[in-house]
Amino acid sequence: MHTQNDTICALASATGKGGVSVIRVSGAKARAYCQSLTDLTPEPRIALFSKFQTSTAELIDTGLTLFFKGPHSFTGEDVCEFHCHGSPVVVDQILTQLVNLGARLARPGEFSERAFLNNKIDLAQAEAIADLIDSSTVQAARHAVRSLQGDFSKLVYELVRQVIELRVYVEASIDFADEDIDFLSRGNILARLQTLVSTINTTLTQAQTGSLLREGLRVVIVGAPNVGKSTLLNALCGHEVAIVTPIAGTTRDMLQQIINIDGIAVHVTDTAGLRQSDDPIEAEGILRARKALAEADHVLLLFDANDRDVFRTLPVWQELSGLPLHRLSLVFNKIDLCHLKSAVYLDSVPQQLFLSAATRDGLELLKEYLKTCAGLVPGSDGGFMARRRHLAALTTARDSLMKAVHCLEYLNAGELVAEELRTAQQHLDEITGKFTTDDLLGAIFSSFCVGK
Repeated sequence: MHTQNDTICALASATGKGGVSVIRVSGAKARAYCQSLTDLTPEPRIALFSKFQTSTAELIDTGLTLFFKGPHSFTGEDVCEFHCHGSPVVVDQILTQLVNLGARLARPGEFSERAFLNNKIDLAQAEAIADLIDSSTVQAARHAVRSLQGDFSKLVYELVRQVIELRVYVEASIDFADEDIDFLSRGNILARLQTLVSTINTTLTQAQTGSLLREGLRVVIVGAPNVGKSTLLNALCGHEVAIVTPIAGTTRDMLQQIINIDGIAVHVTDTAGLRQSDDPIEAEGILRARKALAEADHVLLLFDANDRDVFRTLPVWQELSGLPLHRLSLVFNKIDLCHLKSAVYLDSVPQQLFLSAATRDGLELLKEYLKTCAGLVPGSDGGFMARRRHLAALTTARDSLMKAVHCLEYLNAGELVAEELRTAQQHLDEITGKFTTDDLLGAIFSSFCVGK
């Protein structure tokens, strides 16, 4: 159970030496502890020059004190902030004094958790705080701010509102099942369900882009031995990270590197060449390569450009042709050996790229293409930050709505439609925290930094 009886304290600014450090206190006794520490009675939202002192009136430091009266504060509780000089020794003395007065050191994310539990923010906004702190690019920061301002939450709330409207109508039709009126048809429920599925798909697409921006695009390079997978990895990284030799089967394990493409973290994995092998070490590498395919956001299937006309007859194509087309691209390497030009063919199925990893001709085309795979559209600055749990919830809700369409269109079973709508609403509510568990909250907030 989550308890909010304690008054908590923590360093809210970065650890280490600096010009100023900020210590935050939240809880019912925050004001009393402030009075004991500063010998002042703070007024809400007025910065006061203060002397921070021990219980024996020994001076610790001087600085500023701010008081926020609940519920008009970040956590919804009484909150005090002490701005002192950025010395770890000073910070430690002030925190020690607060603990001696009765405060408890805050757990990671406990201030944000209290803000959520006090309905100051929803769960998606709380997660956006951590995402904003962790953002490493301007674009990631902008997406996180939009989520923090509630852009993502508003979309989810609108989806929930539409689901509730449908639930009310469907469940009312069940109550009046004896009436000689087809309420489901008159309410145009089927069309509204289909529109809702389309809307949630659009939201899911936006969320996928936000998730990739936060967590990075996972790209796996696969192909037969000696088609240039390791050379391509080296070219993308800009330095030699993989051993390259003319001997087939040089790569026997997975090599993973993170590259930055205009603010997008791309996790590139080079794998062992796919083939049948009696070498137990190479065979294990091939097994790991096949496992990596299942976890990839996108797969670059490499071929020798000389095989471009016969690639569909090769064993590696026979093995991987069943991958979803939106996750698979064909890369024809070694164009320098057959006098071809670098190019990207977006109209082909699957989409095809021609390049030379050795000469790096076409490498920039590949990088731009990977940005497209991450869902980034040139000139577009909209979007919000999302996490994989949000994608899972949206996907499950979408699937429930599609089941509801089937139950209505082919079975005309109002009870089953109502149950699928209930399930869809429950999964959507998990995103904002309207329906959640203590275990989920613990997992989310424990990943936050202390002081937030």
